[in-house]
Amino acid sequence: MWFKNLTVYRLPPEWNWTAADLEAALGRIPLQPCSTLQMRSRGWVAPSPSGRLLHTVGTQHLLALGIDQKLLPASVIRQEAERRAAEQAETQGFPVGRRQMRALKLQVADELRARALTRRTVIRAWIDADAGWLVVDSASATRAEELIETLRDTLESLAVQMWDTERSVSGSMAAWLQRGAPGPFSLEQDLELQSADAQKATIRYRHHPLDGQDIRTHLSAGKRPTQLGLTWNGRIAFVLTEKLGIKRLQFLEMAPEREDGGEIDPLEQFDLDFTVMAGELGTLLGELTRELGGESARAAA
Repeated sequence: MWFKNLTVYRLPPEWNWTAADLEAALGRIPLQPCSTLQMRSRGWVAPSPSGRLLHTVGTQHLLALGIDQKLLPASVIRQEAERRAAEQAETQGFPVGRRQMRALKLQVADELRARALTRRTVIRAWIDADAGWLVVDSASATRAEELIETLRDTLESLAVQMWDTERSVSGSMAAWLQRGAPGPFSLEQDLELQSADAQKATIRYRHHPLDGQDIRTHLSAGKRPTQLGLTWNGRIAFVLTEKLGIKRLQFLEMAPEREDGGEIDPLEQFDLDFTVMAGELGTLLGELTRELGGESARAAA
């Protein structure tokens, strides 16, 4: 259940959806299996053991978009079509023409589509109704936007904006590398530097101390940080990107402690985990926004 990557949006100021209304809206677009002719289907699925399409604790909501994709590689279609073309050429006594080959490929695709295996992908999102966060558990902007697009269709309107801050993220990361991370943040040992020229020469450090002279030399030469590993309050480690993405989240020693050694109900455990995650991530996002100069006036406009 713990999120691994964050693509962060801001809810519109007028957001006033209740849990009941939001769940009812999600229920109008549940995930349906792909039909015989469909290659892809998407809709809402249960994000928790409860089986409901919306998991709510207080004003924190969790939802999940399911995407079913049939697996039918073009190479498989081509291979089967070529086999049939060879048989047909032998029967008719002359090679299969371009038009015939095209018809064969369409026929093979239709036949194999009905028998193709289906792979399901689930993309989760967390809504903090009080603080106005909408956070998608994905490092891919394309996948995050697919969830936002589906949610917009579900609610009929959703004017979210990307999270934005007053200070340049890359410029702030450069300052932190030279003077140390601010407030509750500390530097980890992951860094990506990129030149500003057209070549975009890139240097990556993994598990490498970031206080060496070589890094200062690269910064002085005009290379700018595009990714930087940080830890917040010793509790969450992550990589911050220049586009305000948060990748490779690690929750450090944050699983809720049980007072007894007995079994805990899975749904109760899910509630505990979700409450901890939402509380910690909400505070992290707020403090990171502050250290980056507050929210951009462009986002508020």
